Amino acid sequence: MSRFATGVTVITVGTEQLHAMTANAFTSVSLAPPSVLCSVGHGAVMHRALTSAGRFAVNILGAGQEGLARHFADKGRPLGAAQFDGVEWRPGERTGAPLLAGSLAWVECELTAAHSFGDHTIFIGTVLDAAHADGVHRDGGRGLLFVNGQFGHTG
Repeated sequence: MSRFATGVTVITVGTEQLHAMTANAFTSVSLAPPSVLCSVGHGAVMHRALTSAGRFAVNILGAGQEGLARHFADKGRPLGAAQFDGVEWRPGERTGAPLLAGSLAWVECELTAAHSFGDHTIFIGTVLDAAHADGVHRDGGRGLLFVNGQFGHTG
């Protein structure tokens, strides 16, 4: 599966469960109702945080955000609010989950279903709100990709 190029996202939860995790196991599920899914390992801090919060956001990263992707993938980073030190973000209006500055787009979701399979859970979220960066994006609208163990970008 390492040969399959994927977009890179940062999944976030807000409130007292404040947490973020880099993820490339993310996709659209349905247009009616608008919904998405992400897959999270059972042992991940995000698994507990997302299950407890019941709402989450997905930040779709631009080509210039590899540093953020690496930061939120680092298992040695601090947990809780401290992991956001030095990261520009604002709370989502519908979820309170961090929306990261500079992202190409954001999707805020309510957790609708969770399906455990193997060592992961597939979380399905119904979209509550979505937006994309206005105007000319600093990355020129190019998305961050991950393929063959390396970061790249579209375009």
